[in-house]
Amino acid sequence: MSALLSHSCMSSDNVSCALPAGVRQSPFDKSPHFHHCVDVKPKRTRLFIKPYCGWCHKAMEWLDDRKVDYESVDVIADKSAYAEMIRISGQELAPVLDVDGDILADFGPDQLAVFWSKLEKKHEHTESP
Repeated sequence: MSALLSHSCMSSDNVSCALPAGVRQSPFDKSPHFHHCVDVKPKRTRLFIKPYCGWCHKAMEWLDDRKVDYESVDVIADKSAYAEMIRISGQELAPVLDVDGDILADFGPDQLAVFWSKLEKKHEHTESP
């Protein structure tokens, strides 16, 4: 999960920390209300679930164990969420994970681990100069 986080740090006294070599501070980094390093999560993560679904509970447990910030969307309680789940995944089975448009549908923990690993690698490539 750490690869999905980017770090930026700025302080009111123009001191930066944990910035990669060659990265310059911008004028926006001088803001007086930033006094410590902040983790910024670049992806929006939504987990479409059905409350009685065992695979959904396993997916939530997997994400919780890794401290992934996600929105749980109950497709039984919300008909528009159910319709969106079908639209983005092309099927009616839960769970469905949407990480900023990357979709994993009808999966178990093993498939989730592989999917997450691919997302981390993809994210590493987009951060490389």
